[in-house]
Amino acid sequence: MDFNYSEEQEAVRQLAGQICGERSTHERLKQVEAEAGDEGPFDRDLWRELADAGLLGIHLGEEFGGAGLDFVAACLVIEAVGRTAAYVPVVETMVYGALPIARFGTDAQRKAWLPGVAAGETILTAAMAELVGEVILPGGTEPTTTATTQSDGSWLLTVTKACVPAAFVADAVLVPATCRAADGSGTGVGVFVVDTGAAGLTLTRQTTTTGRPEAIAELADVAVGADRLLGEGADGAAVIDAITEGATTALCIEEAGACAAALELTAEYTKTRVQFDKPIATFQAVGQRAADAYVDTEAIRLTAWQAASRLAAGLPAASEVAVAKYWAAEGGQRVVHAASHLHGGVGVDRDYPLHRYFLLTRQIELTLGGANESLRRLGRMLADEPV
Repeated sequence: MDFNYSEEQEAVRQLAGQICGERSTHERLKQVEAEAGDEGPFDRDLWRELADAGLLGIHLGEEFGGAGLDFVAACLVIEAVGRTAAYVPVVETMVYGALPIARFGTDAQRKAWLPGVAAGETILTAAMAELVGEVILPGGTEPTTTATTQSDGSWLLTVTKACVPAAFVADAVLVPATCRAADGSGTGVGVFVVDTGAAGLTLTRQTTTTGRPEAIAELADVAVGADRLLGEGADGAAVIDAITEGATTALCIEEAGACAAALELTAEYTKTRVQFDKPIATFQAVGQRAADAYVDTEAIRLTAWQAASRLAAGLPAASEVAVAKYWAAEGGQRVVHAASHLHGGVGVDRDYPLHRYFLLTRQIELTLGGANESLRRLGRMLADEPV
């Protein structure tokens, strides 16, 4: 894979890095956390600045206020957010929501939602995980959500979704559902755009490791118009796969940024922490542990960008996404644990920035399936290959 950036992509990387680096400082993050209300921590000032810089719509068409660049450009923004652990819902809005609307939506749907995303006025998310009894399922192309068509062409949605990210700040959520006719017969799978304020939709707060709340979304006969079914004749399973692969890859990119930042903090700390009149970075055991973390960080970065590059080029990427998620989940945990251990007691001090990368890594690890689920996916792909 060619990981060199184009001139436009390099400009995006530098701009996103500059804005997030200057605006999402440790002190600013502490302020956002202290001022967080029921919706959770959300840096609306940074969100507006990203929008004003044209970064939230960097991957959207110019006719919608975007820059017309690709998925790689969007991932460069997400990586910068991961490096600073910024409290902005870029993955949810840019990838969970805007990307499938841009790819599969009708002209009317694109015009209704994408300009608001580019302007920073609309926040989107998607409800991919399902709550069945007390078990949270990662979701798939056979959702338990049911959408029953009505005589006027509208739909009634019924189900309980779990772990909906950014639900309390979102304007709309994309909901995959199994479509049924009025007589109960199946008609396929679809993805619906549902307003978070719709009648019959109840959001219940779920507390997460990072302090960014997610939601259990209970849909009780939520009525949506025919225009809320994403795309005209679009393959619902393909839409779900696109959301899952895009969001998983974006999370891996965010994790690559978080691990790189954690490793930088560790390198600086071990160079300045002196024991026995020597920086601890000169001790063999410390150097070996840091070197292992560097190898893991590079593996996370390279596999994530391989998946992102293939998705941007429109190439099949299911196996690359699974490999990237395995490294982000398994390797990411090793990196932040090594960083915490090499910092000693400072590593668990909440007045020091490292803890945010530790918690963010833990949350990314389990979102949309962890390391074991990624290996199972790879195993299924290998088993399905012709001999």
